[in-house]
Amino acid sequence: MLKMKKRPLGHSGIEVSEIGFGAWQLGNEKDWGKMTDEEAIHLVEQAMDEDCTFFDTAPNYGAGKSEELIGKAVRGKRDQVVISSKGGHHSNGELNFEPEQLRLSVESSLRRLQTDYLDCLLLHNPPFSTLTSESPQFELLEQLKAEGKIKAYGASVDTGKEVTELIKHTDSQVIEVMFNMFHQEPAESIKLAYQQGVGIIAKIPLDSGWLTGKYDRHSKFSGIRDRWSEEEIQRRARLVEKVRLILGEERSMVQAALQYVLSFEEVSTTIPGARNIAQLQHNISASEGELSMKVLNELHKLWEEEISGSKLPW
Repeated sequence: MLKMKKRPLGHSGIEVSEIGFGAWQLGNEKDWGKMTDEEAIHLVEQAMDEDCTFFDTAPNYGAGKSEELIGKAVRGKRDQVVISSKGGHHSNGELNFEPEQLRLSVESSLRRLQTDYLDCLLLHNPPFSTLTSESPQFELLEQLKAEGKIKAYGASVDTGKEVTELIKHTDSQVIEVMFNMFHQEPAESIKLAYQQGVGIIAKIPLDSGWLTGKYDRHSKFSGIRDRWSEEEIQRRARLVEKVRLILGEERSMVQAALQYVLSFEEVSTTIPGARNIAQLQHNISASEGELSMKVLNELHKLWEEEISGSKLPW
């Protein structure tokens, strides 16, 4: 069995598997389709068996069900895993970053996860105005850390600008940011984070499925993926075709997409989702092997020429 490579989560003192487990899909039939509780628990258990130690979840994933299922799967093995959850998007669908609501959210997450601490707590796409240590939100995160309810904190954001703001104006130990072949914009800011000892979690590494290679210009979408316009679908399809030309026909696009993200030493872990064991194992297999410098340079050139400076909605 492949021995998963581990990386430090910045200077937090936490070590994580370089390929983690994104748990948005667990218990989330509305967005991701049917998965029984037994299947979800087995998927988490299998991930642990495959040496995946990092699990990313949130209260609003399946209205709290994602956290519940992870809690059941890791019961008795809590010390073997690193659990990161979020605050601000609540299990009832409410968006609220008020400190008292964030504290209640954390208490509820701990109950669902059947644990007395979170390894990481991230503000879930918070307003830009809150990204300062003087904000009551970050004051609360410091309090929760002092109380032992969380080990590290930060925020989950979408852009390099937000990453830079967090580094300059907060004591965040961990930052989660959208980063993949098609979203290379945060590259410079994650280097700055690395220099400051901040751990980076790369989210959406497969670009919501486009970088698996299974979608093309004729694809139709439902659920959470019905958000793209026809124009955006056609543009992404053209980009996927160009990635395929760079990689060649034989290489797995899933592995290449994850290896692209992991080629950055600044990235501590990346969190692809998986809806079944086959997808999980395919994700994890990317920990073996790497992309050549020639391919990496061509992928960067593609981004610079086709995407940089233009909006590509996630």
